[in-house]
Amino acid sequence: MTVPFITVEGPIGVGKTSLSKAISSAFEYHLLKEIVDENPFLGKFYEDIDEWSFQTEMFFLCNRYKQLSDIQKHIIETGSPVVADYHVFKNLIFAKRTLKPSEYEKYEAIYNILTADMPRPNMVIYLHASLDTLMNRIAMRGREFEKMITRDYIEQLAADYHEFIQHFELMHPDIPVIQLNGDKIDFVKNPKDLEQVLKLVEEKLQQRSSHIE
Repeated sequence: MTVPFITVEGPIGVGKTSLSKAISSAFEYHLLKEIVDENPFLGKFYEDIDEWSFQTEMFFLCNRYKQLSDIQKHIIETGSPVVADYHVFKNLIFAKRTLKPSEYEKYEAIYNILTADMPRPNMVIYLHASLDTLMNRIAMRGREFEKMITRDYIEQLAADYHEFIQHFELMHPDIPVIQLNGDKIDFVKNPKDLEQVLKLVEEKLQQRSSHIE
């Protein structure tokens, strides 16, 4: 894909949507936001993960499939760059942690079928932060269903993300990954930090453009 398609990823509460909005505004990119609040199983999931994980993950997968299908159409018709506050690979991160082995095997098969011809991002921004930072930001958002999220769950999720990103970089050396430490920068409250991040993204976009040419 020659049109810039940036995805911002990282564990819950790290600031994916905030940064995606900032990039969309700065570069006039189309913004793709994941559907979270509309998942009817999410509250039940955090009450009983074993019971509701498969339904929760399938809902997310089907919705993201529809979103990315629409984005593919958007890119073809308009040629407009896109920034998303998620990468579809997150489905595997969450599913592998919460599903039983037999369920995950079925889920992965469906995932592979649905994502085979999805548009693939050509740049990934990976946000990470300490457990305390993540828990504080989750609390500040005040989402009712997120009040049930435990520290242990977020700690394991952050570790899963870190491991997955390392694997992603090995498997996709052609896709640049920008890693940002949320403990050292605050692009929401500090304009200079945001300026620094946007400058880094612009540099990567220019490098990508020169390689294509």
